[in-house]
Amino acid sequence: MTDARTKRIHTLSVAAKAKSQAKTQAAEQAIRRLIKRGEAITFQAVQREASVSHAFLYNHPDLRGRIERLRAQARPIPAPAASTDAESPLVLALTSQITRLKKQHRQEVQALRDALEQAHGENLNLRRELARRGETTPPRSAVISPVTVDLE
Repeated sequence: MTDARTKRIHTLSVAAKAKSQAKTQAAEQAIRRLIKRGEAITFQAVQREASVSHAFLYNHPDLRGRIERLRAQARPIPAPAASTDAESPLVLALTSQITRLKKQHRQEVQALRDALEQAHGENLNLRRELARRGETTPPRSAVISPVTVDLE
């Protein structure tokens, strides 16, 4: 009986290691995709892109450190490639304006994502407090319908 139990334990251990390695690889690929697209690297962005949990990312020191370093870095906007032809001032002005608007848009989207992440945390804390007090659902008057925001 102990041989069968040992074999099951070994099989489960191997499966858990393989699953963890697959999730780690998915997180690494997600980070690379986010960098390639020029998006901000946050735990929430990596979690969403790789379909892994926050806990998984926080509990893996290598992934956590990499995400924290990338999050702290300011991603410079690449300068437009210099063309061989002399560009008109209008094209240069419009390109500059588009670049500025894109940067502003990215900052606003990041601020919204940060606010949403904070709101989710507050919501979780409130739900835990309700559960601690023995209430299972919030009163009907306290329910707020979700709002859809088009960021594009």
